[in-house]
Amino acid sequence: MKARIVLSLLLALFASSAATAQEPVLVRVHTNVGAFLIQLEPTRAPMTVANFLEYVRSGHYDGTIFHRVVGNFIIQGGGYDQEYNEKPTRPPIPNESGNGLSNIRGTVGLARTGDPHSGTAQFYVNLVDNPMLDPQPSRWGYAVFGRVIEGMTVVDEIGAVATGEVGPFESDAPLKPIVIEKMEEL
Repeated sequence: MKARIVLSLLLALFASSAATAQEPVLVRVHTNVGAFLIQLEPTRAPMTVANFLEYVRSGHYDGTIFHRVVGNFIIQGGGYDQEYNEKPTRPPIPNESGNGLSNIRGTVGLARTGDPHSGTAQFYVNLVDNPMLDPQPSRWGYAVFGRVIEGMTVVDEIGAVATGEVGPFESDAPLKPIVIEKMEEL
C-alpha cells in the first residue's frame, strides 16, 4: 500500500515537472546577409510570442526588409516588403513590457508607435543595452519577447550598414536592402 502511494506521488511529481518544463521556442531568421536564431519567451510574454509566431507561421515576414537601422541602437523590420509597401497586419495586441525582461543587447522586442498598445508585426533587435526602452512607473515601455542566441554577428553586420533616405523613409533606411528571406519555427 505504501509503495503504491509513493509510486503514485512520484508519478504525479514527474508529470507535474514535465508539464512545467517547456521546450525552448526557437525561430530562425534567414536574411540575405546570413541567419540568426531567436529564442522566444512565452512564459514572460505569452501574447506577444503567440502574435509573433502567427506572423511567422503565416509567412508574413518572408520577403520583408529591415527598414530601420540605427547604429548602436536597434535594427527594425517585419513591416515592409522590398518595394517599401507596408504589409497588412492583424489588430494590435496589448503591451507586455512589464514582464521583467529588459531591452539589453541581443534581445528582441515588439515595435510600436507612440500608442503603447499599437504593436503588430514589426520587431526590433537591440544592438546595445537600451534601458530607456524599458517601462518606467510613469510610462509604458517596449515589450521584450525573445533574445538572439546564435548569429549575433549577423545582427551586428546589419546594424553597421550604410543608411539614409530610401523609399518613404527620410533617414535610417539601409541603402542596400537587407531582406528577411524567410523565418522558420524550429
